[in-house]
Amino acid sequence: MNSSPIGIFDSGVGGLSVLQEIRKLLPNEDVLYIADSAYAPYGNKPVELVLERCHNLTEYLISSGAKAVVVACNTATAAAIQSLRENFSVPVVAMEPGVKPAIAATNTKTVGVLATENTLLSQQFANLVHRYANDVKVLSQPCPGLVEQIEAGLFADTKTADLIRQYTQPLLEGGADTIVLGCTHYPLIKPQIAQLAGPTVTLIDTGKAVAQQLQRQLDELQLLSGSTTSGTEKFWTSGEAQQIGAVMSSILSTTITTASLPDGLL
Repeated sequence: MNSSPIGIFDSGVGGLSVLQEIRKLLPNEDVLYIADSAYAPYGNKPVELVLERCHNLTEYLISSGAKAVVVACNTATAAAIQSLRENFSVPVVAMEPGVKPAIAATNTKTVGVLATENTLLSQQFANLVHRYANDVKVLSQPCPGLVEQIEAGLFADTKTADLIRQYTQPLLEGGADTIVLGCTHYPLIKPQIAQLAGPTVTLIDTGKAVAQQLQRQLDELQLLSGSTTSGTEKFWTSGEAQQIGAVMSSILSTTITTASLPDGLL
């Protein structure tokens, strides 16, 4: 047993969709969460910058006591997961677009993927499609501007609805009956996407699978907390702490305090 916290980071508030799934499985674990909102979205940033941010944030979480780190961002995973696992000794659990479960779910043999540009251009994504697609067509749709709307807490905004319609329509017209939410921000607007996509379209995200993988690794390494009380959370951001804290509070339906990262990480 190990009472140290779990570290989680994302380019912003999107990783809260993963935190929510982790909380369902591991309610007694303490959590440290970093929203790197000053650099959001990672999906249009140089890969070298994303790699540097991932290393710096992982190092900070470990120095703050994290016994494991969850990379709650598909773009960060694609850019940095191999390097993080080579350079840090704690377990590092990462995201993967839900291409495999989507392919298993489709009836029309056409799957759509909503993601950031860097995720769709990554070797990781290409490998997933090559490995699992076989006779299934995979339609990729980058979504510039959508993460920024979610970071601002504009979930029900007209512009957000327009962007969702703009990005889902080509997938639907292409015959997709299953759509992968390939960015951790997108499950936060899943009801809006579902409404626009319609009841015949299945939406896939992998937050639950990541939480299950984290639970397995902690169990195998005997790192699960032995606590019987509810776990605590501590939040940092590289963005404007009050504004990001308000968005986080709205997502988690509770009032939280978000601290600014140290100057060296801003």
